[in-house]
Amino acid sequence: MTKAKKILYITQEMVPFVPETDMAQMGRYLPQATQEKSREIRSFMPKWGIINERRNQLHEVIRLSGINIVVDDTDHPLVIKVASITAARMQIYFIDNDDFFTGRGMGTDDDGKEYNDNAERAAFYARGVLETIKKLKWSPDIIHCIGWMSSFVPLYIKTAYAEEPSFRDCKVVFTPSTQILTSPIPANMDGIIAFRNATISATQGLGEKKLIPMLNKLGTKYADGIGFIEENETLRNYAEGLGKPCMQPIAKEEYGANYPTFYDNVWSIGRPDDEDTK
Repeated sequence: MTKAKKILYITQEMVPFVPETDMAQMGRYLPQATQEKSREIRSFMPKWGIINERRNQLHEVIRLSGINIVVDDTDHPLVIKVASITAARMQIYFIDNDDFFTGRGMGTDDDGKEYNDNAERAAFYARGVLETIKKLKWSPDIIHCIGWMSSFVPLYIKTAYAEEPSFRDCKVVFTPSTQILTSPIPANMDGIIAFRNATISATQGLGEKKLIPMLNKLGTKYADGIGFIEENETLRNYAEGLGKPCMQPIAKEEYGANYPTFYDNVWSIGRPDDEDTK
């Protein structure tokens, strides 16, 4: 029996909007495979500066744009854009903001230098998606977060948004980032994370000094299940030590045969056997 009927994808990358990587392939083909198994989906990604808006026919959704999101005591306007992948019958929502995304790459600039506000970008992205879902009045059964840009979402779902009607009954799957970045955790991380009852205390005990490894562990800690793109023994051992169910790396051709069942299993954690979705 289908249990997780509505799946929200919050991905870092997706082809054809950005260059092809393992994460970009998952961001593109996993939602399609899930939709083809008769699940309802929504997909979000950042509107990176490298995305050609005209070629990909992006346009702003005025009714969803316009709110300000405060990250570390600074207001940042949220802009929502959409585009379609016609062949897959998928609509993609893009989170945009002039400070964080316009004219800027994914994690690094054209010279390979890491941006010093990547943590702020991730916090803005996470909250931007969740606020947009609230505006859409849509309640996902599973939220699948893919990559470090989505790593604050599991924490916020379990803390700041735990009592929001859109998220009260959902479970979270997290896929750790495969992108290799080496910047340290910023000194203002406490202000970046802080929102409602989400605080820097969430990072205690993670044992990481670099930003991306810390974000991968943070997402793993607060998610209900973990789906790997590539083998990561350290994170797998960490997840299994916390009792998290794990989906090991599989080819994109196998997504449809495996992930919907995994979502159902994760959704069922802590629920009576006879409970069904709304």
